[in-house]
Amino acid sequence: MKLILLGAPGAGKGTQAEIICDKLQIPAISTGNIIRAAVKEGTEMGTKAKSFIDAGKLVPDEVVIGIIKERLEADDCKNGFILDGMPRTVVQAEALEQMGVEIDKVLDIEVPDENIIKRMGGRRVCSACGASYHVEFKPSHKAGLCDRCGGSLIVRKDDEPATVLDRLKVYHELTEPLVEFYRERGKLIVIEGQKEIGQITAQILKELEA
Repeated sequence: MKLILLGAPGAGKGTQAEIICDKLQIPAISTGNIIRAAVKEGTEMGTKAKSFIDAGKLVPDEVVIGIIKERLEADDCKNGFILDGMPRTVVQAEALEQMGVEIDKVLDIEVPDENIIKRMGGRRVCSACGASYHVEFKPSHKAGLCDRCGGSLIVRKDDEPATVLDRLKVYHELTEPLVEFYRERGKLIVIEGQKEIGQITAQILKELEA
C-alpha cells in the first residue's frame, strides 16, 4: 500500500508513520529526516537546504523531488511505503504523478493551530538516530535520552516558537491546497488528530481496511 500523510507540522504524522509501517511492514519515508541527515553530513544538497530549514521555510521542490525519487527506487519500497513530509506543494504532487508513483490513499491528520503550537514546544528528537519523542505525549523512558540508541534528545531549530508560527503560515499557504487536490482524486481520508495516539492509529487502520 502506497500512502501519503498530510497535516500541519506537529500534527503527529511522524509518530503515526512509525506505528503504521511496523503494522503494514512497509517503510516510512520522512523527507525531513532525509534532508536533516544531508545537512548533518554537509553534502552539497544539505548545505543548499540548510538556510531554508533554519528559516522555517520549505526546501526547493527540485531538491525534495530528486531525493524522494531516488529513495522510492530502493528495494524496500517495492511493496509500498508511507510518505511523511512529501508532497508539500501541488507542484510536488504533480511531479509524483509524472514520475508514475501511484498513491493509494492520502491521510490528512487535522489539528488546530493552537494545539500544534503547544505540541511542538514539547517535541524532542534524538541527535543520533532521529527518533521522535514528546515530553508529555510520548516521553522517553529516561529523561533526555533516546530509548532506541541512548542518544541525547534535543529541541530542533524548527520546533522553536517563532519558527513554528512561520512553518504554520507556510503550511496553510502552500501545503493545505493538497487536501483539495487529493479529495478531487477520491483518495483523501480525514483523520481527527486530537485523540490519543492509539485511537488515531485505530482510526487510520480502520480507514485503510475499508
